[in-house]
Amino acid sequence: QVQLEESGGGEVQPGGSLRLSCAVSGNIFGTYQRAWYRQAPGKQRELVASIRAGTTTTYADPVKGRFTISGDNAKNELYLQMNNVKPDDTAVYYCNIQTYATSYWGQGTQVTVSS
Repeated sequence: QVQLEESGGGEVQPGGSLRLSCAVSGNIFGTYQRAWYRQAPGKQRELVASIRAGTTTTYADPVKGRFTISGDNAKNELYLQMNNVKPDDTAVYYCNIQTYATSYWGQGTQVTVSS
């Protein structure tokens, strides 16, 4: 059984940093993208950052230059380094693994940016 478990969320002041982690357990075949999404209250879930083939990364415009997605294949973990956070970054952040057959999601971790 595949499970994705996010951690590292919390409350942070504007301009601060957080590092989110996603621990993946179980066997996943045919992965073509690993990603972080977020969903703010009253808004649709949106793609924040993705990584394909282990090296090709893409970022949503609002987080470019501030967030970095990375993975550790040996630990089977995915990370999102969030720097210079802003109040608009407040959301529940979800880890996602997309295969050619299905999509796996974690339960989410809350990030609140507030002074």
